[in-house]
Amino acid sequence: MDEFSPRILPLLWRRSIPARKAVGRPPRLTVDAVVSAAVRIADAEGLEAASMARVAAELSVATMSLYTYVPSRPELVDLMVDEVLWTRGLAGGGGFRERVLRYAERTFAMYRAHPWLAEVSRVRPPVGPGTLAETEYVLAAVATLGLPVRRLNPAATAITAWVTAAARAEAESTLLRRDTGLSTDQWWAQRGELWEDWFDVGAHPTMTRIWNAGAFDRGADEQAQDAYEYGLGLLLDGIERSASVEGDDRVP
Repeated sequence: MDEFSPRILPLLWRRSIPARKAVGRPPRLTVDAVVSAAVRIADAEGLEAASMARVAAELSVATMSLYTYVPSRPELVDLMVDEVLWTRGLAGGGGFRERVLRYAERTFAMYRAHPWLAEVSRVRPPVGPGTLAETEYVLAAVATLGLPVRRLNPAATAITAWVTAAARAEAESTLLRRDTGLSTDQWWAQRGELWEDWFDVGAHPTMTRIWNAGAFDRGADEQAQDAYEYGLGLLLDGIERSASVEGDDRVP
């Protein structure tokens, strides 16, 4: 059961809380140090490796002492996710497309640096500064177009979903390559027998036609990038066109 724990909010928003004056001996660690160690481990070895015991060993402390700073592993993962979301540093002005492309570039860079993010569901994200900074940034980008207020969140959500899905898919490919030693192109090459012995040309006429035209000649990663850029361009064109049709209703 996915129950909300009120313990997570002070941890997520710890930098917004005024520091308390230390009484007695200062703590050996900080929440920041615990989260940073967990992220380093996950970057190098995968999310599963970043257990409480492994993080404690990395910090040269007893496992039980780690729970003084972070109450559980699920809460540690939430803190890790929000931390890397925050490190994108989403800020800066410019027009609608400039802002969206900045968001996309930094999101892809984030997933490339932290591919384990692809193993964490973003459906119910940690409600921390990193998550809300993303929401604010994309909403602000869309708001420059003068869309009706009721359209702002759907448009921003569509952009976030498209960019994040593509970045996650690339990170998932990285994880699979790490785990199997095979690139996606090598994986497909191992299945060459499918096309020679099992593929029914008559049942797949459209696939056959574009195959013969060379549409599948590029590698899997290149095709994925082509599809992402094509779809993003159409999405942004559509949002801009909608703004021109529905009039100016800018958020004050």
